[in-house]
Amino acid sequence: MKYFGFIASSVSFMAIFAASATPIPLYDIYRRSDGLSYSDLSLTAVVYFVGAVTALLFFGRISNHLGRKPVTLLSFALAAVACVIFLDVDSATPLIIGRLLLGLSCGLASSTVTSYIVDNAPPALHWLAAAIVSCGGMIGLTLGALASGSLAEYGPYPEILCYLVILVVLAICTVLVMFSPETVKRTPGILASLRPRFSMPHADRRLYPVAACTFVATWALGGFYQAFGPSIAADQLGSQNALTAALVFSSFMLPSAVGGPLNKFLTPVNAQRIGMISFTLALGAILLSLKMSAIFLFLTTSALAGIAQGVTLTGSIRSLLADIAPQERAGVLSLIYATSYTGAAIPSFISGQLSHFMNLFQLAVCYAFLAGVGCLITLLFARSPHHEDVMTPVTHSSS
Repeated sequence: MKYFGFIASSVSFMAIFAASATPIPLYDIYRRSDGLSYSDLSLTAVVYFVGAVTALLFFGRISNHLGRKPVTLLSFALAAVACVIFLDVDSATPLIIGRLLLGLSCGLASSTVTSYIVDNAPPALHWLAAAIVSCGGMIGLTLGALASGSLAEYGPYPEILCYLVILVVLAICTVLVMFSPETVKRTPGILASLRPRFSMPHADRRLYPVAACTFVATWALGGFYQAFGPSIAADQLGSQNALTAALVFSSFMLPSAVGGPLNKFLTPVNAQRIGMISFTLALGAILLSLKMSAIFLFLTTSALAGIAQGVTLTGSIRSLLADIAPQERAGVLSLIYATSYTGAAIPSFISGQLSHFMNLFQLAVCYAFLAGVGCLITLLFARSPHHEDVMTPVTHSSS
């Protein structure tokens, strides 16, 4: 049964993130047919990040008391309700509500379903569990976006079929989880678990400001791709193909999984510096590709930016976890994720306001400027932790 539970939880984790990416390739269709503005699209990214950070901070530990299965099923329910809402998008309101629900669903999955995967992993497959927890979200996002873009472009009912397919996938996963073993006994203390826990040990306080700059600069670009990826494909690259829109979104998300493992060759401070330099240079190349309307160059440079993001994020998290005791890590990770999601939400909100009088290229220049500031701060103030032999921790995608 453990193998069954491991497979069920792993597939479920990727399915939830696939559901969260399903509407993104359709954004340009909504913009053209329903009159959505760039400001509306940026707000969908804002509410998604707000939902995710809310779930992580306030509900991240309830599965320790209710059990993994009920909270996993709740995550499915939130994603399913969002997909039902998306079946009838005629304005910004249903899209915003649905994205908020998907943010809550992914936030719950990031804490509960990942724990369920590790709980069910047979001893011989712990390495695989770590890989799924680290990369499963990004794989799910990519598969969901590509499947949605393909169905919208080449299948019937472009604004409906992709949601019906993901609803079927979620239903199958629900059945799999219901027949999986529970790994946690119910215990009291649910109300106490709702209280967010932040901590920053004294040894890390000098490292946190620089790490926070890298989180904000890199996650902000993820929010930009989430809100404006399909519009970039249509307005800057000259393609209204929904599959191209999915490729634009995926070109930055999936490669970030490659950057994390590269940290084994670098110290945390070098990973931060090299990662931010590479990230900023890649953003400059992205601007060039947008100016030239070169799709292949854009996809290539976006992938390089994604790899650089993975290097930078993992290096920053390693620096913060290097000098702390194991029992302090949960509080530090909560602060890291809160900073990252907030760092994605606030620039998304600001870009939505700027979109009233700036085009997409000009908005991209603002994100490049933000990356340049973060790079300069990192080069000037990044420092090594006292101990650099900490293992690379699990990180989550910025979508």
